[in-house]
Amino acid sequence: MIMLILGIVIGLIIGYLIRFFYGKKLLTSAEIQAKKLIEESKKTAEEEIKKAKQEAKYIIDKEKLEFEKSTREQRQELLSWEKRLRYKEENIDKKYEILDKKEKELYDKDNRLKQEKIKVEEERKFLLQQQEKQRQMLEKISGLTQEEAKKILLQSLEEEVKTDFAIKLKKYEEELKETADKKAKEILAIAIQRVASDVAVDNTTTIISIPDELKGRIIGREGRNIRVFEQLTGVDVIVDDTPESLVISSFDSVRREIAKIAMEKLIQDSRIHPARIEEIVNKTKTEFEEYVKKIGEDLAIEVGVLGLHPEILKLLGKLKFRTSYGQNQLQHTKEVAIIAAAIASEFNADVAFCKKAGLLHDIGKAVSHEVEGTHHQISAEIAKKYGESDKMLNAILSHHEGIVEPQSIEAFILSAADAISASRPGARQDTVEHYIKRVEKIEEIAKSFRGVENAYAIYAGREVRVMVESDKINDAQTAVLARDIAKKIEKELDYPGQIKVVVIREVRVEDYAK
Repeated sequence: MIMLILGIVIGLIIGYLIRFFYGKKLLTSAEIQAKKLIEESKKTAEEEIKKAKQEAKYIIDKEKLEFEKSTREQRQELLSWEKRLRYKEENIDKKYEILDKKEKELYDKDNRLKQEKIKVEEERKFLLQQQEKQRQMLEKISGLTQEEAKKILLQSLEEEVKTDFAIKLKKYEEELKETADKKAKEILAIAIQRVASDVAVDNTTTIISIPDELKGRIIGREGRNIRVFEQLTGVDVIVDDTPESLVISSFDSVRREIAKIAMEKLIQDSRIHPARIEEIVNKTKTEFEEYVKKIGEDLAIEVGVLGLHPEILKLLGKLKFRTSYGQNQLQHTKEVAIIAAAIASEFNADVAFCKKAGLLHDIGKAVSHEVEGTHHQISAEIAKKYGESDKMLNAILSHHEGIVEPQSIEAFILSAADAISASRPGARQDTVEHYIKRVEKIEEIAKSFRGVENAYAIYAGREVRVMVESDKINDAQTAVLARDIAKKIEKELDYPGQIKVVVIREVRVEDYAK
């Protein structure tokens, strides 16, 4: 036991000594390693700091360069603005100088005019005084007053004039008998020529004033502007070498008027490109209803018929763009109302009734191309719709012989006035009416096919342009459609020469940026 205990003690002492010396050695090694780690950390930190400083310097230099560049550009822009402002200030100063100069000139001119006016007034007063003195002197010398002398002078002059007039009248009567037939033929020939020319121009073309520098913009690059305008309006636009003018041609006066208004707006706006053309044409078509109503209102006021329904006023306005055998229907309506009123006043008939009947008797012609029936029946139905009396309906239906018997003196007067207006020399031209009906028939045939959105006959009916819906007609079908339209025109119409059928298919793709 003693030996065991002694061995344990000795072992503990030896273990303690070993642990003491080994621990000291481990501590020394840890200190060395810690120092080494500290040195490496310092070195790494210094390198990181150095690297961070370099990156910071690079960023600062880059930001500095960008700032200097931005500052330089702003300085140049400010200098440019300053230069422009200085130029505008100089122009404004010059304009002020010119205005001051003109103002001074006007002021001097005004002063001179005032002085001249004073001088003229003084001279006028002096002349009046001299005339009065002369009059008093003449009265004193002649022993007659001014009125007595004037009466004697007029009597003597009257006798002389009567004698001379009788001699010359006899001479003129003899000359007139010799040349009456010749002069009458010459006057009639000139009148017929003038009427024929005016009607032809009014029925087919409209001339618009335009600055020569805008003609190229109306045509557009490779003609795209003028093509868009013609497709949207259905007219033919002729831009030639005639100075400051272009011609809009179409058999349909409604299209021609819309095209005229739209073209005038484009010329005034000067921003001419396909999108703008489409916007203005569509806006003009929308505003055209109010324009037509204004025409009807002006006609009613001019004739002296008040209280007409707004829809009747619109129909009256549409008559401006309708013709009957070449005679403008609005002008014919106005003439009938005025003639009927004049006849009614001679017979002590109802003048107001005759004026109103004159305005309503052909109003059906405004929609006769849209509604089935004769224009008498359509006119009567419209009048009945807006509350007109049976007497008015009878007058409208009987204004042509052989349809309905007139039942009042006003109905006879309306019939007579209509005949007078229609039969006056040069009022109507049958060939023009037939031509317009033929061209309208060409358009109707083209529109009868499936997928056709619109059709316009141009070049006096020698060409028809057909716009189709791109989602219903593809490119391959356009050729078939053009051939079918041409065959149907050949089958149903008689016409001179040939008619060109042009089918136009346009694809539009739209999207929105949100």
